Amino acid sequence: MLKTILTATALSTIAMAASADTLRIGASPVPHAEILEQAKPILAEQGIDLEIIIFQDYILPNTALAGGDIDANYFQHVPYLTSVLAENPDFDFVNAGDVHIEPIGIYSRRFESLQDLPEGGRVILRDSVAEEGRILSIFQREGVVGLREGVAPVDIRISDIVDNPKNLTFLPDIEAALLPQVYFNDEADAVTINANYALGAGLDPVADPIAVESATDNPYANIITVRAGDETRPDIQALVEVLHSDAIRTFINENYKGAVIPVELQ
Repeated sequence: MLKTILTATALSTIAMAASADTLRIGASPVPHAEILEQAKPILAEQGIDLEIIIFQDYILPNTALAGGDIDANYFQHVPYLTSVLAENPDFDFVNAGDVHIEPIGIYSRRFESLQDLPEGGRVILRDSVAEEGRILSIFQREGVVGLREGVAPVDIRISDIVDNPKNLTFLPDIEAALLPQVYFNDEADAVTINANYALGAGLDPVADPIAVESATDNPYANIITVRAGDETRPDIQALVEVLHSDAIRTFINENYKGAVIPVELQ
């Protein structure tokens, strides 16, 4: 089974090769593809052949979904999807179901807490405005910065910092996949790393960060994204149901030990 898509030609090849009973889903390698591998035999019992296409970035999964080369993707949260849709009005995507939360962490090879960061310290963020609010909310919770009142957490931006006694500089200019390298190279006073990339780099997203966002009332659940209208497809609904099953929730809890947390089901 093909595991990685790098070119449009490869995408087309996959699209033509898939059978009518194949559900093609694009995913980040960790933890998304690992979780899907656990769901695959359960779906097979229902006559659904789950084909997992691994992507190493956050751009191609949505491009592939828009082009019809995959049926769904599993790598992003709603605020990121919202920003993608705003930038790509031709994309007509919806959330077919929340699956898990990956609390984001702040890492440092120099300091043991956010309070220890120095005057004029540099903090590296990933290059996504959709991540700014969740990261800055951690700094506010720890008393390091103050944020403008009345702004929803998902809408907070660096420009909403109104109190910055340490005069910290926040630099949102690094691709998410490169953040672990920035951390290991000790290129800044602190680096924010998404849990999936932390896990892929051998970091412990629970023990290694100097601060971690709360999982309570967290709006950044990772979701199954599909083209509008496909959320009612029986195979998509079956996928979401399996990902919400006790078997998958137990796998997530036991395998990731708090670095990945199943969503609370209503």
